[in-house]
Amino acid sequence: MGAILQSLGRTVAAGVALLVLIVVGVGHVEFSHAWGAFVIRWLHVMCGVMWIGLLWYFNFVQIPSMPKIPDEHKPAISKVIAPAALFWFRYAALATVITGLLLAAVSGYIVQALLLQGPFTAIGLGMWIALVMAFNVWFIIWPNQKKALGMVTVTPEEKAKAGRLAMLTSRVNTLLSIAMLYLMVAQQNAGL
Repeated sequence: MGAILQSLGRTVAAGVALLVLIVVGVGHVEFSHAWGAFVIRWLHVMCGVMWIGLLWYFNFVQIPSMPKIPDEHKPAISKVIAPAALFWFRYAALATVITGLLLAAVSGYIVQALLLQGPFTAIGLGMWIALVMAFNVWFIIWPNQKKALGMVTVTPEEKAKAGRLAMLTSRVNTLLSIAMLYLMVAQQNAGL
């Protein structure tokens, strides 16, 4: 077991293997359209957990902790941890949006949701909020974080301004995530 847990790749592979064993051993799987939609929904939730988990990590842990870290230790965050976390953050956002749109398409409600029609208003609002958040990730937070982390050479003033804009936009996404998560769950549970 120690060999599995010492490698992230092996840990994830073991998690997938465990899932397969559970599904095959306990579940009754009929490979149908409904099962395919369920798998897409599960992937959407997995990607969303990664995305919002990292968003909340940045806002609840990393940003508030940075002033408490001695200057000589800050490069560990800015040169190693933050770039890796931002990589997974960006691509989790992208994967969440793609799987969400795919789920809406295969479930037959993408147009009604995006047009905020009828019984798909809650999921539609959640989708629009998620699209705004993903836009913020890719076109505001990431370009400004590259400057703030020194991945792009800019003046110290531009670096400080970029860091602040990235942080404020991340806070906007945190604010939006609360309503977005509610709307995503409310749609299938009649909570709106």
